[in-house]
Amino acid sequence: MQKKCPVFGKCGGCQYLNLSYEETLKKKQKELKDLFGKEYRLHPIQGMEHPYFYRNKVHAVFDHDRKGEPIAGVYREGSHQVIPVEHCLIEDEISGNIIQTIRGMLKSFKIRTYDEDSGYGLLRHVLVRRGFASGQIMVVLVTASPIFPSKNNFVKALRSKHPEISTIVQNINGRGTSMVLGNREQVLYGKGYIEDTLCGCTFRISSKSFYQINPTQTEVLYAKALELADLKGTERVIDAYCGIGTIGIIAAKKAKEVIGVELNADAVRDAVINAKRNNCNNIRFYCQDAGKFLVEMAEQGEKADVVILDPPRSGSTEEFMDCVAKLAPKKVVYISCGPDTQARDLKYFKKLGYVGKEVYGVDLFPFTKHTETVVLLSKHKSDNSINTRF
Repeated sequence: MQKKCPVFGKCGGCQYLNLSYEETLKKKQKELKDLFGKEYRLHPIQGMEHPYFYRNKVHAVFDHDRKGEPIAGVYREGSHQVIPVEHCLIEDEISGNIIQTIRGMLKSFKIRTYDEDSGYGLLRHVLVRRGFASGQIMVVLVTASPIFPSKNNFVKALRSKHPEISTIVQNINGRGTSMVLGNREQVLYGKGYIEDTLCGCTFRISSKSFYQINPTQTEVLYAKALELADLKGTERVIDAYCGIGTIGIIAAKKAKEVIGVELNADAVRDAVINAKRNNCNNIRFYCQDAGKFLVEMAEQGEKADVVILDPPRSGSTEEFMDCVAKLAPKKVVYISCGPDTQARDLKYFKKLGYVGKEVYGVDLFPFTKHTETVVLLSKHKSDNSINTRF
């Protein structure tokens, strides 16, 4: 049964919530066919059995209405006007309930929400992350100042209403920008992080960690990527844009050696901890630009058998793809959250002698316009001998 959202068309979070889930999959399949259908065999998109309440990370902006009453919600698309949201059909329900509880506590604790125009007020955002496998919950209170009146009593009251909370963190963001999180943090309760299990591996998740927001479909996506890599236990694998090491650590179970490369220092620290947490001794992480790292490897005569890349939505760069070609892996597994930029990059990879034949779509973001895709590219000696048309 199709569900209704009272703020559909206002917040801009779900572009396809006016359609049935079956219709959204057909729409996304057509979009992928328009991008890839002429050169690649396009498999049916892998949808979700239960496509609601799947987001394990819930972010709410805090503001106040004309009467001064606190509101929690999201920015109207293309603006900084906050649209109040009490229940979201794609966000975790438990996390949403915690946010509404916090909103209801503010007046009794005399906590003012932050005003972007005046710069007054304390509470800017609340971020809640829940491990769907572990059940652990992290609450991040983003404040404009480190001074948090009655914070101990506030934390105690919140925990009494939601004893399921595992940790509470105060993040201080005094900048006048649209960035949600600041650089300073203090742990108010618990360890300051949670853990969750993905594809049989346990991962530590902090407030700033990148962790896929739909773990159910992420397991489908990663399983397909590793199936395409077809690791036999003898390979050296490069995990480019590795983040906190999720797919690299999972791949390490089937490879001889994995090297993870990531420019974000916080993510690399998490990745090292995650490798130890999973007793993964055949993976190393480097905090460096992935392209430059691959060039250095190639210049030193190093080789890799498989390169796995999962770049941001903007896609990869020609410089990076040139670096991959210099390293001369037999296989490149390209995971993408931006099929349009992936289609662009595949054309460039083809010029470098890396050819793909099949595209697999996975619906990680039901009722939104976004789709994840994965393609296996294989190294061929001559582009002229290869015909990828079906």
